[in-house]
Amino acid sequence: MFGIARPDAVPEAKARLDNFLADGAHGDMDWMETTAERRGNPRALWPEVRSVVMLGMNYGPDNDPLAILGQRDRAAISTYAKGDDYHDLIKSRLKDVARWLVATGGGDVKVFVDTAAVMEKPLAAAAGLGWQGKHTNLVSRQFGSWLFLGSIFTTLELPADNAEPESCGSCQACLDICPTAAFPAPFQLDARRCISYLTIEHKGPIPRELRPLMGNRIYGCDDCLAVCPWNKFAQAGREAKLAARETLRAPKLAELALLDDAQFRALFAKTSVKRSGRDRFVRNVLIAIGNSNDTSLAPQAERLLGDASPLVRGAAVWALSRLLPRSQFAALADRRSEREPDVQEEWAAALAG
Repeated sequence: MFGIARPDAVPEAKARLDNFLADGAHGDMDWMETTAERRGNPRALWPEVRSVVMLGMNYGPDNDPLAILGQRDRAAISTYAKGDDYHDLIKSRLKDVARWLVATGGGDVKVFVDTAAVMEKPLAAAAGLGWQGKHTNLVSRQFGSWLFLGSIFTTLELPADNAEPESCGSCQACLDICPTAAFPAPFQLDARRCISYLTIEHKGPIPRELRPLMGNRIYGCDDCLAVCPWNKFAQAGREAKLAARETLRAPKLAELALLDDAQFRALFAKTSVKRSGRDRFVRNVLIAIGNSNDTSLAPQAERLLGDASPLVRGAAVWALSRLLPRSQFAALADRRSEREPDVQEEWAAALAG
C-alpha cells in the first residue's frame, strides 16, 4: 500500500520530537539528538523535496506472537526479526518504484528506509496509510499493527492523500499490556523502559529493576502490537523473504547461550538481529534464563561467568542469583567475585538483593 504526503504535512512533529529528547526518553540513542533538525523537518533533510511517497509492506505473523511468552525455556524474538532483514528488501522495492516514478514523471528522488532521519510514522499517517496508535506505532485498518514503512522523497508536485483519522477510541489495550509500563501516557513512549529499546539499542547492562519484567523476550517485544483489536483485519504476510525462519520461531535458551561470535553471525545472517552483536544478544538470553525458573539452565549461566565480555558476565551473575539457592550463590560469589573486578557491582547487588 502507498500514499502521498506533503513534506510539511506534520508541522507538530518537530515539537513532539524536541519534547521527547528534552525528557531524555530516547535513552542512549544519541543519534536521535544529532539528527533532530533533519528528522523534524523533511525539507531540512532535503530542501528540494516537494512530495513524500510513503509505502507500507505487510509482515503480519502467521501465529499468535504472545503464545511463546508462556514457554520460559524458549526465546521470544520479535516477529519482524525472524525473517530476512526488511531494510534490504524494502529498499530494493522502493528503488523499483522510484525508477518508475522518474521514468513516468521526471524529477529527482531519494529513497529512505528506517535508517535515515525520517519520521516515517507521522508521514505515513499524513499519507493515509493509517494512524499512530496510543502505542505510538502505525495502525492500519487493513493490516493492523504489522506494517514496515519506507519513503520516497521526490521533487515532483504530487497530489497529496487525506490523512487517516486516529481511531483508537477508548481502547488502551496496548498500554495495559506493556510489561515495563513504557507508556507514561497515551501516544507517548519512554524508550528507556521499552523492551525493544533495552534488548536492541541499549548497549550497557539492562537496569536491574526492569530485568524481571522482560520474561523471555530476547530481541524486541510485540506485546503492544499483538494485542491491538485492529489486528482482526490483519493478514499473514505473503513475502517469503520476511517469513519467520523455523530456527527462530522458538529457539531454546540453552542453545542460544552457547553461541560464540561466529555462530551468532551464522545463525542470524541476513536478519535484523545481527545488528545487536553477539554480546548484547547473549546478555538478553541470560536475562531470559534468569527469568525462566528453570534450574537446569544454571550451568549455561555459570559457564558464561568466564566469558570475555563484562556485559555477558554481569548478566550471568544476575541469572545465577535468580536460579541458585541463596547459600549456593553466596558460595559461588566467594569463589569468583574477587577475580572479576569489572562485574563487582553485579555481584554486590545480587548478594544484597
